Amino acid sequence: MSGADDFADRRAAAREHIDALDRDSAHDPNERSGLFDTVYDRAGDDAALVPWADLAPKQQIADWLSVNPGHGRTAIDVACGLGDHAEALADAGYATTAFDVSANAVEWAKRRFPDSKVNYLTADLFDPPPAWSSGFDLVNECYTLQSLPPSMLDKTIPAVTDLVAPGGVLLVYARVREEDTAADGPPWPLTMRQARRFADLGLKLESEERFDVVRPDKTIPHLFAQWRRPAGAQG
Repeated sequence: MSGADDFADRRAAAREHIDALDRDSAHDPNERSGLFDTVYDRAGDDAALVPWADLAPKQQIADWLSVNPGHGRTAIDVACGLGDHAEALADAGYATTAFDVSANAVEWAKRRFPDSKVNYLTADLFDPPPAWSSGFDLVNECYTLQSLPPSMLDKTIPAVTDLVAPGGVLLVYARVREEDTAADGPPWPLTMRQARRFADLGLKLESEERFDVVRPDKTIPHLFAQWRRPAGAQG
């Protein structure tokens, strides 16, 4: 068995185990925080045991950054995990803050990138530092919305939106599902109506790409969207 095959097998086993734990939880914010911290703690330094850690930025996000350099503008990576997107933001020239509710994840990211320019912090999306409100020219949101049950979207979507500065951009990368299908998570893919609720909070949709991620056992519909807060508008 190759190293890549072994990694994939261990990741699949970890995903099955974590999903079983997750389905039995009550899904309140404190419990979600505890679950994520437990996953990182049990993984040690084995990234295969963190099912959502790819150890590389998503291709759509990397491609977007290649044509939208930061030139010193500010960026924040929401729920940064092991830091791959945060590092991509910094490498593209953004003054980058990255946070995760799991202190274990943050410390792991710091170990992976000891010479990083990223400001890694442990923080709660629902109780962020006041200075973060309308504070970032670029907000990167990858898979966080779908990691929380749909009942929390009324809280999660405004919390993400509030980070975007006037004139700033929000990137959203998420799994999606048809409107008439059940969200049997975790994860809980978004319907397109849910994915577009940022418009209700004053953001303008600038681009939207639908695509499939193909795995050996299934094909997963995805969305990559770019939103912008109009200049002069406040969160």
